[in-house]
Amino acid sequence: QLHLVESGGGLVQPGGSLRLSCAASGFPLDYYSIGWFRQAPGKDREGISCISKNGSITNYVDSVKGRFTVSRDNMWNTAYLQMINLKPADTGRYYCAAEPWSTSCSLVESEHSTWGQGAQVFVSV
Repeated sequence: QLHLVESGGGLVQPGGSLRLSCAASGFPLDYYSIGWFRQAPGKDREGISCISKNGSITNYVDSVKGRFTVSRDNMWNTAYLQMINLKPADTGRYYCAAEPWSTSCSLVESEHSTWGQGAQVFVSV
């Protein structure tokens, strides 16, 4: 059974950078596309980025385009979300999730079957 664990969250000042990792175990990650989701305080969880199984397709919501970069290393069974120029509005809990059987990738929660526990990101002075 696939198990996902996020890491790399923390406190950063506006304009700073963080890289989140999503480590998979129990099943090869290259069977899944990966979505990254964010839940800001008091808001619903939203999909912000995703990457296809082989990494050839990526997608981003407008609010993170040009600042966030999704990638993966299937040999290491890990996906990444590089975040630069962070803003206070990026504060929230970040989740990675696996979508099986997709040739592309999705930002829709219901299409993801396995979720990590999340990593907290605080962007504040």
